[in-house]
Amino acid sequence: MVRPANFGFNVDTAANNIYQQQDERPSQVIRFLARQEFDGFVALLRDQGVEVIVVEDTEEPVKTDAIFPNNWFSTHPDGRLILYPMFSPNRRLERRKDIIEQLMSLGFKVNEIVDLSFFEQDGQYLEGTGSMVMDHDAKVIYACYSERTHAVPLDYLSKILGYQVISFEAAQEVDGQLIPIYHTNVMMHVGTEFAVVCLESIVRALDRQKVQESLTKSGKKVIPITAKQKFHFAGNMLEVRNDGGEKFTVMSQAAYDSLNAGQIQMIEKYTTIISPQIPTIEKLGGGSARCMMAEIFLPRA
Repeated sequence: MVRPANFGFNVDTAANNIYQQQDERPSQVIRFLARQEFDGFVALLRDQGVEVIVVEDTEEPVKTDAIFPNNWFSTHPDGRLILYPMFSPNRRLERRKDIIEQLMSLGFKVNEIVDLSFFEQDGQYLEGTGSMVMDHDAKVIYACYSERTHAVPLDYLSKILGYQVISFEAAQEVDGQLIPIYHTNVMMHVGTEFAVVCLESIVRALDRQKVQESLTKSGKKVIPITAKQKFHFAGNMLEVRNDGGEKFTVMSQAAYDSLNAGQIQMIEKYTTIISPQIPTIEKLGGGSARCMMAEIFLPRA
């Protein structure tokens, strides 16, 4: 997790992220609140025995979205670390070699760095585990196409990982218009035993069926959420484990508050819920709890 130095509203990304909202408060106040929310989030995870590696963002260059590291890299049990092509030029600054070196210094083994950023030259993007929701057990990638998720790099990555791709179009209605959902992890989450998904946002009925069948086939209990719940980041969750192997589902307090009793009961049947309060980060950043965590699957050296 990257502790923000200059968190704020990113004009470049707002064009296709309708979850971002402007805020009239002074930038110093916003930055203070974002760091406060971040620290509270980290404390909640650590209180449950979840290992969190906190990296400080650098003051220069200014990176308003550095708090969302899952978009620029992912790690894998075979020691591969993958760098992703990013839509916004100012977000490409988030890719930091020193973060990779820090992971290695902490005893994680990086056998190979697979750099897909060359796709940026052709205007092709794939923003990590924002663009994709991976089921590592079933070796399936779920991805909705958007201005930030393109078919060519997605297919390229799937061949590298040996994963099957379940792709589809997903949209939300805004002022009577259907707007593509910018990141798949806004509308779905896949854990080890259950999946949370906004099926009604998948445009084609055939694709809805395809996603549902794939999840069921891989042994997941499907928990549907509504479009309204999705707007409160109820699809933006991540399953983590502590040192004792206990499983937790992490979602924001806003996401938790949007769920009904039955949905909460179903999630708690399989995991314990951790729900940080991150309203400033959600409002200006247009991302939530899952986006703030980049999982480390690398083997220990």
